Amino acid sequence: MTGGEGFRFTPRMPKALAAVLYESGKPLVIEEVDVAEPQAGEVMVRMKAAGVCHSDLHVMKGDLPMPAPIILGHEGAGIVEAVGPGVISVKPGDAVWPIWRSSCGRCDYCQQGRPALCDLGTAMRFTGLMPDGKTRFRNSKGDSVRHYAGVSTFSSISTMPEAAVVKIEGDFPLWKAALISCGVITGIGAVTHAAQVRPGSTVAVFGCGGIGLNIIQGARMISAKQIIAVDTVASKEVHARTMGATHFIDSTTCDPVKAIKDLTGGLGVDFSFEAIGLPGPIEQAFDSLRKGGTCVVAGICRGDARAQINANQLLYAEKTLKGSLYGSMRPRIDLPRLMDLHQTGALKLDELLTRTWRLDQINEAYASLERGEVARSLIVWD
Repeated sequence: MTGGEGFRFTPRMPKALAAVLYESGKPLVIEEVDVAEPQAGEVMVRMKAAGVCHSDLHVMKGDLPMPAPIILGHEGAGIVEAVGPGVISVKPGDAVWPIWRSSCGRCDYCQQGRPALCDLGTAMRFTGLMPDGKTRFRNSKGDSVRHYAGVSTFSSISTMPEAAVVKIEGDFPLWKAALISCGVITGIGAVTHAAQVRPGSTVAVFGCGGIGLNIIQGARMISAKQIIAVDTVASKEVHARTMGATHFIDSTTCDPVKAIKDLTGGLGVDFSFEAIGLPGPIEQAFDSLRKGGTCVVAGICRGDARAQINANQLLYAEKTLKGSLYGSMRPRIDLPRLMDLHQTGALKLDELLTRTWRLDQINEAYASLERGEVARSLIVWD
């Protein structure tokens, strides 16, 4: 199945410039694509900013295989260009967040306040298709191009389900909104919703990338008394301390578990977080807990990754090991709340952005991310 069979493309359809992945391990290809106009229950969005996030890099490298060709990008903000029949939550001209985990609002997970687990978002994430089993992109050769997570924010114009957008109220800078849409909500939510960190707690964060830095600032916002940042790149210390870290450990120079125990009087931390997506740091984060502590995994791993833990610690030390997807948050409710927190001065956004790139620089942007040169960076359109 190509994912485009049965869908009619016409010469009238808009064209967009997109970054297309044709083969894992190869650079993204910048090319013009046709974008189908929104059908019933769909929205066409002109992107203004898109996040350069490690999750897309997993797909580019083949760690998380996806059908190709596919337009990546899942974090961003843009303006509604057009809407299909039946769309009621947004109109042309509205600013919106794309949601990379769409939710139906009706299933058991949605009713429990856990929309990130909804099967609608899961299906689009792993098939690269819209809910009707087709795509809305086609390249110059006439081949169907798949969607990533239902939103494909690395296209200057993208058609997506109405369920995949949240309206941005007021005159809020869209580059800031783009930062909130994935890295911020995932990191903050891991602290406030998944772990439910308490004021005065001790916290360790393994990985100081976009998610890890927001876990750090989430711990700061909740008034944790000790926030220990761990990374293999020493230059990340500046970013970590800016977000609220009280200590920094370069794990290439010492055993981070021992260092954390030393900083906590031999006890370990109340809460630990893994924001990289590697088995080793997951094991270290779990081992760095005190009795009764909670470890939250927020980093996306390879599809075949396995971590080994001391199972007896779950029993005798009553430790907890859990995951957090999208910060275990409710995007339609919590994205606007995070925007409000920034406007009150509680949530730092300006300090997160290291630099911006044009779409034709996207491969350079990902090389910079891999080298650990940025806290967070964005692809921006004029």
